[in-house]
Amino acid sequence: MTTTTRRTRFAALGAALLLPLAATACSSEETGPATAPSTESSPSMGSTPSTEASPSMGSSPRTDAAMGGEPFGAACAEVPTDGEGSVEGMADDPVATAASNNPLLSTLVTAVGEAGLGDTLNSQQAITVFAPTNEAFGAVDPETMDAAMGDPTGLLTDVLTAHVVPERLSPEMLAGEHETLNGEQLVMVEGSGEEFTVNGEAMVVCGNVQTANATVYLIDQVLLPTS
Repeated sequence: MTTTTRRTRFAALGAALLLPLAATACSSEETGPATAPSTESSPSMGSTPSTEASPSMGSSPRTDAAMGGEPFGAACAEVPTDGEGSVEGMADDPVATAASNNPLLSTLVTAVGEAGLGDTLNSQQAITVFAPTNEAFGAVDPETMDAAMGDPTGLLTDVLTAHVVPERLSPEMLAGEHETLNGEQLVMVEGSGEEFTVNGEAMVVCGNVQTANATVYLIDQVLLPTS
């Protein structure tokens, strides 16, 4: 698809999409003064490798979630409180898999599947996903949705990849203009704290949700493509 054709299709979609849319001191069972030097040096030499190393080298999703702070936003109350679709459960899986377990994102998951982007998203090392909720997709004109779903490797892929930033953005890093996996589309985020808008209209309704390879911000509109 040429750049001119892609931008023409984006312009058409944009017109149709106007939405309301401690470590314990290692075995300090000292047997006598003569053994004290080796006992004291063992913590720095890794005498307890499994307990010392695991927090920094092990469960990175949990570590990233803790470092990134808690999720925020009114819609977070609608996220399951347990199971694989919960905030805690999503942290264990790469983003496409994690989203498939969250009932708020079932339409997005269907679109990602149609476009064949599941493996692409799951294989990324560190990304940020602005994930439209089911209600956001529900506000899109049906004919527009049908057109996008009917062109999965073209128009649909272009729209979906414009929701993905190829770096992991914490809330403190979120405001600003960011490149997307689309290659031609930028995403602009404004706000601070726990209140953010994306591309001027979409609101973050549940933000800072961690998966194994992504930080997810649920939004209440599908992002409009720009020409």
